[in-house]
Amino acid sequence: MTGTPPAAAAIGQLEAEGVDTVVGTVVNPAGLVLAKTVPVRRFNTFADLGLGASPSWHAFAIDQTGIAFTDDVGVVGDQRLRIDPSAVRVLGDGLAWAPAAFFSQDGIPVAACGRGVLHRVEAALADVGITAAVGHEIEFLLVDPAGGRLPSTLWAQYGLAGVLEHEAFVHDVNTVAASAGVGVEQFHPEYGANQFEISLAPMPPVAAADQLVLMRLLIGRVARRHGLRISLSPVPFADGVGSGAHQHFSLTGPQGPLFSGGTGAAGMTPAGESAVAGVVHGLPEAQGILCGSVVSGLRMRPGNWAGAFACWGTENREAAVRFIRGGPGNRYGGNVEVKIVDPSANPYLASAAILGLALDGLTHHTELPPEVTVDPARLHDADRERDGIVALSADQAESIAALHNSKLLRGILGDAAVGMVVAVRRLEHERYGDLEPGPLADKFRMAWSL
Repeated sequence: MTGTPPAAAAIGQLEAEGVDTVVGTVVNPAGLVLAKTVPVRRFNTFADLGLGASPSWHAFAIDQTGIAFTDDVGVVGDQRLRIDPSAVRVLGDGLAWAPAAFFSQDGIPVAACGRGVLHRVEAALADVGITAAVGHEIEFLLVDPAGGRLPSTLWAQYGLAGVLEHEAFVHDVNTVAASAGVGVEQFHPEYGANQFEISLAPMPPVAAADQLVLMRLLIGRVARRHGLRISLSPVPFADGVGSGAHQHFSLTGPQGPLFSGGTGAAGMTPAGESAVAGVVHGLPEAQGILCGSVVSGLRMRPGNWAGAFACWGTENREAAVRFIRGGPGNRYGGNVEVKIVDPSANPYLASAAILGLALDGLTHHTELPPEVTVDPARLHDADRERDGIVALSADQAESIAALHNSKLLRGILGDAAVGMVVAVRRLEHERYGDLEPGPLADKFRMAWSL
């Protein structure tokens, strides 16, 4: 008995839902979302054979002209972009979306591909019996089509006026997210004028990063329909509030959750303590991945709730690693929030770095440092030195060098991925590192926008 081929069935289903165009996206080491589209009838080609893409896609920089060529990435060669057909989402107006990844012409995953790297880290956790769930936060600023400020006369931090001023936008974002199958946990005005935050439901690591990219796409589409744009810069305006891209994660082993029900600090199990310790200890070397852009240093300062010190604390929003206890008010149980991640990061590589550091802590039974129960900036230098609390750098050159020299991060992410992040960030620093905060923020306000 013959049946309809799977690819044909998929195309037929998409056509039945009104789809005529499929867009596939990747995120490159500079945090840029890149895309190709095909007519829906070419869906199977995009999924199975892939579409050609120059290796230079990994090297595109945030200034719209720069290409950070390396010895391994240049003008010679070709790679294939393949969408994941199991993750396709219908967006309406004839458009469907799917996350893509880089493969060689022979079908081998490309080592610099962020989605591929995160797949490998997720598999490494599974090899030791650990599953992870990741929940992303999106902070963004609404601006006018040219990137200028919007009026904020009625704005108050977290105030109802912000919802009412942009009521139709908020409604439409929630509607399209639900239609596309995105799990929105909450959506609210933030601290900065015309700044909003969306928290997404936790998912397995790769699926969670896919969901983040999709949600940014959806927000960008809705904003355009309302005559607006979104800024995903870490610091849209030098005199304003920065935007983070905090990542929450939890780990579960054969005996249950690692961050709940234990006898250790804040209810952690011994394995959970080691995982948190691995993240805390690795942050200075991971900054180049998590918040390494030329704009990121403007945000990485005490008082910004950006986690400017490598330490941990229960519900401490000035600690780089904030621990959230399980309990009646937290249906997901104990989890960890990494606060230094910002929107300029490749979310796949950022998750891979965080989870890889946690796995390293587990593997080496890393000892958890003392909990910080106050704003770490208020501690005396001697107290921070005693407890091993390190101030994270606001200097891009320092974070690039730390990443470049990190055997730990190269072991987690691979030389290819680390090398490309270092290359694009060095280009940024060489060209724009001397700009004053105002011109720097202005130049890159819309660099990561969709």
